[in-house]
Amino acid sequence: MLAQTDLLTYLPVVVVAAMAIGFVIANIVLSAVLGPHLPGAVKGLTYEAGMDPIGSTKKRFNIRFYMVAVTFLLFDVEIIFLYPWAVSYSQLEPGSADARLYLARILFFIATSVIAYIYALKKGVFKWD
Repeated sequence: MLAQTDLLTYLPVVVVAAMAIGFVIANIVLSAVLGPHLPGAVKGLTYEAGMDPIGSTKKRFNIRFYMVAVTFLLFDVEIIFLYPWAVSYSQLEPGSADARLYLARILFFIATSVIAYIYALKKGVFKWD
């Protein structure tokens, strides 16, 4: 009886997974059945960001674009980690060994983020001219 009760707790997960899979299959089948079937030269062209493809696709991009993206991700992830840290840190006993350890860890984390930002700044990543 216990094993059957444990399996019933997973029933909502199975139902949601089945609905998701059914939704995906239904969309694929409906788009194949109801979608337009008029191939042509224009429809066969590559479509990227609303621009017609002109020239070679082997164009090199400046590394600054990637560095800005990585810097954004760095600070984005930092903010994501700061919220749970702040919640758990506020529940610690002030002045305890755990509180000092938590504070040291987050200060190290923030210091490495600041060092990465200063590195990107010195490399001229944020200069667009």
